[in-house]
Amino acid sequence: MREITIATVQMKPKLGEPEENLEKMSDLVAKIAGQQKVDLIAFPELITTGYECGVRFTDLAQRVPGVSVNVMAQRAQEFGVHIVFGLPTKEKVESIIFNSVVMVGPDGELVGEYRKVHLKGEERMAFRSGLRFLAFECQFGVVGVLSGYDIAFPEAARSLALEGAELLVVSANWEKPHRDEWRTYVLARAYENALFVAAANRVGDDVTYSFFGDSMIVGPRGQVYATMAGEVDPQTNDPAEGWCVARIDLSEVRQRREEFQTLQNREPDTYKAVVRKY
Repeated sequence: MREITIATVQMKPKLGEPEENLEKMSDLVAKIAGQQKVDLIAFPELITTGYECGVRFTDLAQRVPGVSVNVMAQRAQEFGVHIVFGLPTKEKVESIIFNSVVMVGPDGELVGEYRKVHLKGEERMAFRSGLRFLAFECQFGVVGVLSGYDIAFPEAARSLALEGAELLVVSANWEKPHRDEWRTYVLARAYENALFVAAANRVGDDVTYSFFGDSMIVGPRGQVYATMAGEVDPQTNDPAEGWCVARIDLSEVRQRREEFQTLQNREPDTYKAVVRKY
């Protein structure tokens, strides 16, 4: 058995205020890790800034490593946990920015940065697309990372599965009213690749978008181990901030893949249309 404990967080970031959001994230890490030993905590997409920052993203984007990564790396080392979270990033050219998801490890080091490949709507005006999918080698196994809209493309999760991913972490800003769509994609990616999916979706409102949460942890046969679906703030009746936790056994991935042959029975020679540009 290869058991690990993972947590997916749904949080409402304050738009354009990374310092406040990092402080809130740090508090959540302390609360989660203070209640039980966890191996990985996943936060939503663009959680350090919020979603609708428009041209401000250029000023809010940070290098990797930078302030946000360093703060969360300190928390990761303090509590001995892997942390995955989304933020806008940049390279040396200040005007070229990315919608990224980073992972920091329990040693306080950067594990890796994934740059979102599939950009949607106004994201295409602010960010440049990433060029590849990344599977990160962790102490407990191989973790693939996707961001939001990526989950709608089966090729993305399949690419990571073929790179050995046993756990797929999805950091998302999935907006109302598309709750059924979100749940369907998360379950489908788990089923078709026989892997675990830890999906963290934010809550709260920005300028024109509202987000519904429904963060969840799903097994390789679509079994829902834990979910925040239906959790509401009793004062506002809005989707609640919080987290869900599950203990999973990564050895189940190999077992299910051997049993159902979802990767072994592929016929790649017949898939040429998949890589043809629309």
